[in-house]
Amino acid sequence: MTNREIVERLKKEYPIGAKVELVKMDDPQAPSIGTIGKVSFIDDTGTIHVSWENGSSLGIVYGEDICRLIK
Repeated sequence: MTNREIVERLKKEYPIGAKVELVKMDDPQAPSIGTIGKVSFIDDTGTIHVSWENGSSLGIVYGEDICRLIK
C-alpha cells in the first residue's frame, strides 16, 4: 500500500470532526491515555491531528501511536 493510499484510508476512517480516544502515544507531551478529542485534519504523512479535550493538539503518528474511533 502506498503512502497516498494509507492517507486516503485514514481520511475515510477518521473524518474531520470524528471523536477519538487515545490508546497509546510514546511522547512526554502526550495527553493521558483515555483522553478524548476531535480530528482536525490528516496530513500527507498520515498524522491524525486532534484537538484534545485537555487543550493539546498533538498529532497521532501513523504506525507509532494508537487511537480508537468513538462511535
